[in-house]
Amino acid sequence: MSKSEKLMVKLMSGTSDASFSFRDMVTLLLSLGFNQRRGGGSHQIFQKGADFVNLQNAQGKVKEYQVRQIRKIIKGDKP
Repeated sequence: MSKSEKLMVKLMSGTSDASFSFRDMVTLLLSLGFNQRRGGGSHQIFQKGADFVNLQNAQGKVKEYQVRQIRKIIKGDKP
């Protein structure tokens, strides 16, 4: 299983929302075809189609609500 596949399983399981690494989330979003629109500092913006994701780096982790938002986007639900 590739790293991206492992990260996808971790994301979709919903058991690691509070401990999802910022670097791992960036890797996952890029592997899923999201484009990095703007980056710098603690915020990174990604886009895929009409979906935008604003990731905030909080001490090396992604905020829990952003992990849930990304999971909803991947499932096809509205965030």
